[in-house]
Amino acid sequence: MSAEQSKAVVWRFYEELWNNRQLDLADELIAVGCVTHQLRSGMESAAVPRGPEAMKQHITEWLTGFPDLRYIIERVIAEDDLVVCQCVMRGTHTGPWLGLSPTGRPLSLRLYVTQRVAAGKIVEDWVLLESLGFLQQLGLIPATKEIFEQATKRSTQ
Repeated sequence: MSAEQSKAVVWRFYEELWNNRQLDLADELIAVGCVTHQLRSGMESAAVPRGPEAMKQHITEWLTGFPDLRYIIERVIAEDDLVVCQCVMRGTHTGPWLGLSPTGRPLSLRLYVTQRVAAGKIVEDWVLLESLGFLQQLGLIPATKEIFEQATKRSTQ
């Protein structure tokens, strides 16, 4: 596949599968053996199998918690079978999500995702997201300024 064909697959992943809620497209866009790597600083990449059925479930969980969720693609760079997408996920937490009751808070989450495409399907991806800001936006942890103020107080005691 060319880089342009790989980009087209990734574009459909965000625009059609996620934004247009065409969940059946997961069968066409995601390889059965697809693996997602959740990238975390200071930790090994956690590889999670995420074939079409798992992706449908994953999307449904997010849409249950954030029914107005949308991806805004800001930049896409492709070379051969790798596509890097810089995007922002936006939505409002109005439904239950992973056991968390709705907070009613808006979400604007920045992501960088590298996806590997083979034979017209996403076979692997690496996801880096703004975890700290995400948790702060949901009100689960204090703002960065407060965290530093608390740490400064502890270090001077």
